[in-house]
Amino acid sequence: MIEHATTPVKSPVWVPILGLTIFAVASGYFMSVLPLTLVNHHIPNAAAGWLASIYYFGLLAAVIKKVGHRIAFMGFVAILAASVAFMGLTSTLGLWMASRFVAGFAVAGIFVVIESWLLIGDSKEERAKNLGLYMTALYGGTTVGQFGIGLIGASGSLPFIATVTLLLVAMIPAMTAKQANPAQEEHVSLSLQQILALSKPALIGCLVSGIVMGSIYGLLPLALRAATSNLEQVGSLLAATVLGGMSIQPVLSKLSCRIPKTLLLALVSLLGVFAMGLVHLDNSYGVQVMALALLGMSAFALYPIAITLACDGLESASIVSATQIMLFSYSVGSAFGPVAANYLMHTETGLTGFFFAVLLTTAIYMLMVSLRTKPTALAQ
Repeated sequence: MIEHATTPVKSPVWVPILGLTIFAVASGYFMSVLPLTLVNHHIPNAAAGWLASIYYFGLLAAVIKKVGHRIAFMGFVAILAASVAFMGLTSTLGLWMASRFVAGFAVAGIFVVIESWLLIGDSKEERAKNLGLYMTALYGGTTVGQFGIGLIGASGSLPFIATVTLLLVAMIPAMTAKQANPAQEEHVSLSLQQILALSKPALIGCLVSGIVMGSIYGLLPLALRAATSNLEQVGSLLAATVLGGMSIQPVLSKLSCRIPKTLLLALVSLLGVFAMGLVHLDNSYGVQVMALALLGMSAFALYPIAITLACDGLESASIVSATQIMLFSYSVGSAFGPVAANYLMHTETGLTGFFFAVLLTTAIYMLMVSLRTKPTALAQ
C-alpha cells in the first residue's frame, strides 16, 4: 500500500514532557513513601530491598522494542496506576512483590516510549536539547514528589489514592493531543556483535547508576527514617537528593563537550565519595542536606553521561536500540543493588558505606580507562 507523501509535522515536545513531569511527581512520591508504609501494612522492613529489586526485575522483563508512542504511553501509565491501586487494597507481601514486578514492566515501557519520543529523528543539537528537557522534567517532578511525604503522609490509603490520581492526570496531555506522535523512522536492532562492541564504561556507568539509584529509592527513606521520626525532614532530605541531581543537569551537557566522558564519570563518582565522607564525619541535619544533595548530583549524573557515551558515533537509526541496552544495564544494577545494600543497612558502615564503596570503585575504574584513552579521542 502506497501512502501519499506529506510534509513531516514536528511532534510537539510539550506532550511527552508534561506527561513525564506529572508521572515523575507521582513516581517520586510513591517510590520514597513505599518503604515508609511497610509498618502500616505489617510487612517487615527487611522486605524493602526485595520490593525495590522485584520492581526492577519487572523492568528487565519488558520487551525492548519500539512501541507506539501516544497510546503506548497511556497504556503503560494505566498499567502502573492499576498496580499501585492493587497494592492499596492488600497487605500481603507476595501480592505486593507481584505488583512491583508489573510496575517495573510498565515503567520500562514509559521510559522507552518517552526516550524514543524525544530522541528520534532530530539533529544532534535538538536531541541534546530534548534530553536536557527530559532530565529536568524527570528530576524536577521527582523532587516535587518528595514533598508529598510531608504533605500527604505515609499512612493509610491516601498515598495510594494520591499516586493513582497523579498517574491518571499524567495521561491527559497524551489523551488530548491526538496528533502528537513523532514522525516514524526506521529503527535498527543491534546485533550481538554490535552490543558487545558498545562502550564498556557506558555499560558499567549505567549499571552503577542502577545500583545507586535503586538503593536510594528503595532503602534511603528507611535509613533516614531510622535517624529521625520527623517525616517532613525525611521528605526534605530526599528532596535535597533529587534536587541535587536536577541542579547538575544543565552543567553536564557543557562539561561533556569539554571533558572526556570517562573522566567525567570518574569525577561525578568522586563527588559521591566525598559526600559520603562528609556524612561519616558529621551527621548533623545541615551536613546531611549538603551531603545528600552532592550524592544526588553524583548518582543522577551517571546515567545521562553513560547513555550519551554509548551513543557517540552511532547512526541515528541505532540510537533507540542502544538506549534500550543501556536501560537493561541500569535495570540489572537496580535489581541487585538494593538487595546487596540491604545487608549493610544494619552494620556499622550502613548505607553510607555501601555508596562510598560502590562509587569509589567506579571512580578508580573510570580513571584507569580515561588514562588509557588516546588524546585524540578525548574531544568527543
